[in-house]
Amino acid sequence: MVNREYAQKLWSNLLELGPRRLTVLAMVGLAVFFGVGGGAYYLSRPEFNVLYSGLSREDITRVSAVLRDANVPFDVNATGDTILVRPGQAAQARTLLADKGLPSSTSGGYELFDKIGSLGLTSFMQEVTRVRALEGEIARTIQVIKGVKAARVHIVMPARGSFRREQAPPTASVVLRTDGPADAKTARSVRHLVAAAVPGMTPDKVTVLDSDGSLLGADDDGTGTTPTTMANLQRVVSRLIQDNVSKALTPYLGLDNFEVSVATQLSTDKRQTNETVYDPESRVQRSVRAVRERETSQSLDRQTPTTVQQNLPDQQLNAGGGKNSNDEKQRREDVTNYEVSSKTTTTVSDGYVVNKMFLAVLVNRPRLIASLGDKVSESAMEAKVAEISQLAATAAGLDRPRGDQIQVSAVEFIEGARDLAPVPGITFTEVLMRQSGNFVSAITILAVAGMLIWFGLRPAINVVLASSKSSEGAPLLAAEAAALLGADAAVAAQIAREAMPNLVQDVSRRAQHAPQKRLEQIVQLDEKQAAAILKQWIRQEEPA
Repeated sequence: MVNREYAQKLWSNLLELGPRRLTVLAMVGLAVFFGVGGGAYYLSRPEFNVLYSGLSREDITRVSAVLRDANVPFDVNATGDTILVRPGQAAQARTLLADKGLPSSTSGGYELFDKIGSLGLTSFMQEVTRVRALEGEIARTIQVIKGVKAARVHIVMPARGSFRREQAPPTASVVLRTDGPADAKTARSVRHLVAAAVPGMTPDKVTVLDSDGSLLGADDDGTGTTPTTMANLQRVVSRLIQDNVSKALTPYLGLDNFEVSVATQLSTDKRQTNETVYDPESRVQRSVRAVRERETSQSLDRQTPTTVQQNLPDQQLNAGGGKNSNDEKQRREDVTNYEVSSKTTTTVSDGYVVNKMFLAVLVNRPRLIASLGDKVSESAMEAKVAEISQLAATAAGLDRPRGDQIQVSAVEFIEGARDLAPVPGITFTEVLMRQSGNFVSAITILAVAGMLIWFGLRPAINVVLASSKSSEGAPLLAAEAAALLGADAAVAAQIAREAMPNLVQDVSRRAQHAPQKRLEQIVQLDEKQAAAILKQWIRQEEPA
């Protein structure tokens, strides 16, 4: 209720001021508002605005050189990928850089064909431009991958020889610059992306490196025996076994009461085994051959035998007397061919084999003591350790005949060893130093606003209020003076017009609006009449 009365009183007071005074108040209020707002904007705006962000080092160097030559103030942020200029020079800097074709990547895409003319262009130049355009397009696509800031692609397309029996496959190399450490997953994705974009290329012909020179992926001839591949494979296998053991021990001991470490020795040798098995019980008659032969031979010897009678003259010798022979031969042969069933098995091993595994488990001793309760003894402790060892060995798939080893020890963990060290908070001094610029801007804005209110709004309000009071008494004083002097209506109107304050003069000459000044003006109009009025007032006061 009080607020409503106060609002009505304020509204009535504003209406009594008149339209001209309200106009002056509105103009002063708008001037103060725009003055404070303009000062706040000017003081709170940043010293530099972002011109371009996400630039490569080469683009930063070229853009900085152009801006320096043009005498345009600029700055580079702490990460070295953003150019900052003053707010009023952003448009000028962009126009200047656009005229120079900046920022632009060093490797263009298919727009390279727009920059060359077809006149006098040889087939070699066309092929080189095509490879460059392909490299640029692939580099742009790789930069879309999350975490990749820049990429350079080099493609080697072998020349086709007329007398070559086999053509060499195309190869490629990629250099990545990432926000953080590059992983094998990103390298594998890049290799498949490049291989799919180049005809006839396979992923194993793509080499991927990071900006530090570390090899992320290369051609390993299909053996998987490169140091990087072996190290990654051992890390993955060890991590898998460690996770299995942790899953088995967590419900039993708790997450913070044990530590597992796994070391593996792997073999990635490629093996191929051919095995042929014959089944003698399973036979099928394939062919039968029967051979029958019979031979008969007779031998008659008609040669005269050599005797003593042959040396005697006139002796008649009878021919014959030799040996006769008969020979008969028979052969019988039966051959049966059987088809014996056989099975040939070819086994190709292109993965890995765990040669040995070493498993170490550390258990928090106080946790074991708490689980035993009142039955704490050395034998009970050893039984618990043996149980944990058996559980971990089963979860890891330990093979003792293979030479695997496991070691479980119950020790006391250091307090706070597993907890991360808290990051120290920002001190009050650092907060003040960081916000010092905002504090200075705020104080300046308040100072400007106070000066505008004290030297602008306050005098204007005083002038309006003084004019309002004087406007109430001035017409009465003028009318009374005119009546006492006995002047005519023209003189009274002239006195009233002189007595009415002029709004423009009120603002410029406030001192003239005092009652004493107005009385002096009335006296100056007619000194004799004023003296007569004063005498009449004195006579009226004497009888009283």
